[in-house]
Amino acid sequence: MADATPATAPRVVAFGGGHGLAAALSAWRRLTPHLTAVVTVADDGGSSGRIRREMPVLPPGDLRMALTALAGTDERTRLVAELLHHRLGGTGVLAGHPVGNLVLTGLVEMYDGDTVRALDTLTDLLGACGRVLPMADVALDLVARVESTDPDDPARARTIRGQVAIATTPGRVREIRLAPADPPVNPAVLSAIAEADVVSLGPGSWYTSVLPHLLVPQLRAALEDSQARVVVVLNLEPQLGETDGFSPEEHLRVLQAHLGGVALHTVIADAESVVDRHGLLSAVHECGAELILAPVAALDGSPRHDPVRLAAALASVVGVR
Repeated sequence: MADATPATAPRVVAFGGGHGLAAALSAWRRLTPHLTAVVTVADDGGSSGRIRREMPVLPPGDLRMALTALAGTDERTRLVAELLHHRLGGTGVLAGHPVGNLVLTGLVEMYDGDTVRALDTLTDLLGACGRVLPMADVALDLVARVESTDPDDPARARTIRGQVAIATTPGRVREIRLAPADPPVNPAVLSAIAEADVVSLGPGSWYTSVLPHLLVPQLRAALEDSQARVVVVLNLEPQLGETDGFSPEEHLRVLQAHLGGVALHTVIADAESVVDRHGLLSAVHECGAELILAPVAALDGSPRHDPVRLAAALASVVGVR
């Protein structure tokens, strides 16, 4: 395929949350303007947790991060994006809140609870490349069964509620579910999936940002019916408190257990982060997918994906140069 034009560029739906989704969006935006981010709404920590406890709104933090990852590149727009990320100082009730979380919450209130309208307004203000949508129309809670790795622990398995508690509880997550179990989904999300050429999962917190999308019945059904190519970007390393000691193939097997009838087509992993290439290749083949090993990590050695290098790997998947 030749260089993509707006008319020929793939329609991509990227699922996730937090820094992992922001990294994926920073890569995908280099390949297509037809980009929809579908963002987790289960965050209960920090500013987002404070806001959702005080007001009947979706936690805004991950939505804000996705918006700014897609922001325009001119100087004025980048300044607005930096402002939305700026955290207020001091020691009062506003201390620690990113300005963007308050702006988005204010817009939702102005629009009588219409989060999608508020997101679209900020998208226009930021000149964003694509659209940002919530994975559900109500705030979600994550509930996990966490198994202790301490053989002397009398309570080897615990039920932990809340994203922050799950991420910080010592042990291995063995099961995760949502509350409510069947949340409402905005029709715009389902339409984006139905029209997508590519669906992207990861990188990101596996149990709290990536897998939750597959637990929403309406999203799962839409993905099962979709004709889109499903691409998974694996993490560079395990996450403390959530996937301690997980190899890339273990991440993939956990994902496979949650896919149900969703077909997986391509798995992208950083070439230098994979220790057992044969084991990962076997796990990928068990999913009926192809494996792409490519240099996608940041050049400074930090455990984050480089947007330019990741975009090159994704381009090889979707046929864009």
